[in-house]
Amino acid sequence: MNKNITNSDIPLGLGMALAQNTDALKAFGKLTIPQQQDFIENAHSIRSSSDMRAYVETLTKNGVM
Repeated sequence: MNKNITNSDIPLGLGMALAQNTDALKAFGKLTIPQQQDFIENAHSIRSSSDMRAYVETLTKNGVM
């Protein structure tokens, strides 16, 4: 079963961090659905905005783009 990611599936802090980093947002969009789900699941444990921004930046630093 292929589940599509919706805005309601993305934690607010992750959505805000992605919105502020367009390169990371584009990289997130290139991930497969299971990769996106894993990335979102890992974001649930992040508690500070600076850590979330750093986490989102990993999308551009890991050669996804």
